[in-house]
Amino acid sequence: MTENFSAEARLVHAGTERTASQPATPPLIPASIYVSEGTPRPSRAYGRDGNPGWEALEEALGGLEDAQAVVFASGQAASMALMLTVAAGRERIVLPSDGYYGGRVLADKLRPHGARPVHVDLQDLAAVAGELKAARSVLWAETPTNPLLRVADLAGLAAAAAAAGAPMVVDNTAATGLLQRPLDWGATASLYSLTKAISGHSDVFGGAVVSRDTELLTGLRAWRSSGGAILGPFEAWLALRGLKTLPLRIARQSGSALAVARYLAGHRRVRAVHYPGVEPSTLALASRQMPDGFGPLLSFEVHGSDVDGAAAADRVVGNSRLILPATSFGGVESTWERRARWPAETAPAGLIRLSVGVEPAADLITDIGQALNTLEVP
Repeated sequence: MTENFSAEARLVHAGTERTASQPATPPLIPASIYVSEGTPRPSRAYGRDGNPGWEALEEALGGLEDAQAVVFASGQAASMALMLTVAAGRERIVLPSDGYYGGRVLADKLRPHGARPVHVDLQDLAAVAGELKAARSVLWAETPTNPLLRVADLAGLAAAAAAAGAPMVVDNTAATGLLQRPLDWGATASLYSLTKAISGHSDVFGGAVVSRDTELLTGLRAWRSSGGAILGPFEAWLALRGLKTLPLRIARQSGSALAVARYLAGHRRVRAVHYPGVEPSTLALASRQMPDGFGPLLSFEVHGSDVDGAAAADRVVGNSRLILPATSFGGVESTWERRARWPAETAPAGLIRLSVGVEPAADLITDIGQALNTLEVP
């Protein structure tokens, strides 16, 4: 009924039954079993195999990329099921050297079960092509990357993957399916942490894979059922509720993040800003791939008197009066952290990752300015 309308409109109505006396919003259904006899109906035989709340959320997520979605208990659970599915019979998983550290850690832990992780600079297409051709591989891409927000050429990566017969996965968590549609650029699957901007309220864990490959989707559902990494019905309900306002939130956050990045780029206490909207070398590419905005996430490095900038970054984070010191990103509240405080992270020691929320940009700039002014001028 709604297929002729925009993705934004379909998000609002996903899972709603247009039937008299039915609720206007999809209800929460906490069921572990269903009434069933005879040949089991796949999604209504046992609660580990299906839930109406999942289905409504999957309808909404899939609609963003004209595809189908499979939801999981977390982004890492989605990543693990996807790695195990696409890497079967392959020797390597080629990952970005500067991508999300959780993905790199997971790939290394799965090494005994299949493919060996290999790290490469995704902006170097020749290097990517060489690694993919060296052995049967999977390309596990991420753009923009977390936490350095580097942008890679999706069309170029897809061409390299196709030439090597390698499926390409894109972690699209930072952009969301509203700002970037990796499947349109040749990806086999898009990966999401629902914990971030999609749910948007810092109150739920979830993950999802979106694809147009029927065989892959079947394999992912099998892994979810057998592995038990299922999304709880309440979590699905929360994620869907948050997803309905994603277009409004992501537009506000993208605009504010760009304003903040431009402010930081001109600040004398800041030595580097990482955001697609202010990076000259990849701005044209980012604008093609993300024409409606660059997302809520940015990072920057401050000048400091210490060797690595860590103490200066900690001082800035600690002197905020508005932005919360916390990890994760994409929530309605702005948060920041010195990213290298996590032992497995490979970011520069003094790098601050900032997730821009829905507060007015002017208030955020005021807060950032007073925090930066606590630093000594180098």
